[in-house]
Amino acid sequence: MLRVAMLSYHTCPLATLGGKDTGGMNVYVRDLVRQLGHEGIHVDVFTRSQDEHVPHVLHELGYGNRVVHVPAGPETPLSRADLPVYLPDFVQGIRRFAREKMLSYDLLHSHYWLSGLAGLDLKREWNIPLVHMFHTLGEMKNRVAQHPSEQEGESRLRGERRLIAEADRIVAATQAEETQLQFLYHADERKITIIPPGVDTGRFYPIPRDEARAVIGVPAGDRMVLFVGRIEPLKGLETLLRAMALLHGQGILQQCLCYLVIIGGDPEPRPETRPDAGSDTRAEDMTAEMARLQRLSQELGLAEVVIFLGKRDQDSLPYYYSSAEVVVMPSHYESFGMVALEAMACGVPVVASQVGGLAFLVQDGVTGFHVPDGDPRALADALLRLITDPGLRQRMGEQAVAYAQDFDWEKIARQIQELYREVGSTG
Repeated sequence: MLRVAMLSYHTCPLATLGGKDTGGMNVYVRDLVRQLGHEGIHVDVFTRSQDEHVPHVLHELGYGNRVVHVPAGPETPLSRADLPVYLPDFVQGIRRFAREKMLSYDLLHSHYWLSGLAGLDLKREWNIPLVHMFHTLGEMKNRVAQHPSEQEGESRLRGERRLIAEADRIVAATQAEETQLQFLYHADERKITIIPPGVDTGRFYPIPRDEARAVIGVPAGDRMVLFVGRIEPLKGLETLLRAMALLHGQGILQQCLCYLVIIGGDPEPRPETRPDAGSDTRAEDMTAEMARLQRLSQELGLAEVVIFLGKRDQDSLPYYYSSAEVVVMPSHYESFGMVALEAMACGVPVVASQVGGLAFLVQDGVTGFHVPDGDPRALADALLRLITDPGLRQRMGEQAVAYAQDFDWEKIARQIQELYREVGSTG
């Protein structure tokens, strides 16, 4: 049996989605590991322990796979700036676990640049190959940053360049990411393999709209535009709010009884009467970006139109997707776009910025629409078409479901397996 050590240093695949450091990468690691286990590959996922009350070893990914929470620094959430300090402790904790369990691994698979640096240390010591996936690239984030605080530091850029030079194989999610690796980092194309993330089509599938809406409490006559993701400037939520304000100013949202529902982050509790509006989060837990967006929503006159729901469990997302008229991804940068794939699998059209992986994943005019990055008017026009044309929504939704089947995790995991075999035979 092939035994893989998978590294996800800064975030646990079991974490609730929508938080500051949880999103598509968590879903990717969790679902890939489950499918690999089903295929007979044993995986131990190593992540930094962030809660001393959570057992250090959990068996929640099936088929004998483990999530190992490695103590590295204080067992509390840390800022991104503090995480590199404890990376040597993380590597030492993995060594200790393998030694105490008398384990040897055939291959390392790391996610995000910090995990990759840990993987390079273990690769040298264990003399096994390292497969790495970046998920996001520092150079790309710097190119779209709108404020100095959003810039990635030189240490990350150096770390990414080192990984590209020393890892045995780099997994790129799309052709766009492959191009970015070659253009910005001068990566050797022979090291890059394009394998997109997958979607769990047993979890994400079209639920009859009336049944989905009954579960989450959407009134029968309401329509819903949905955003799912982390609350950060990179995700382009300001553009979406301004697009909704344009529609609101034209009276369209009032005529359609249409609301914007935002899943992600930690909102201040408000006594809403719209879908699942209650929240157990506190105002002091809001990020600065969440607070800014809520202020902007008020300033744009959208207080009664926009609903900030906060984090939601992955099991509830199919109900939200299936209840929505459209899912919006107005990001300034996405290496892939897991939310778009999940939404399409649920039969929902997606309107997405024409950037990065989204330009490849969403088929313009077929499964949704592309719009220019940062263009509220273009976004508003695309939303208007879908909100007011049920025939178009149905046609695009049906095409989206068919398209998403090509990304079923069973198919994607087999491509990963083939990569493992190839790297193992040449490592």
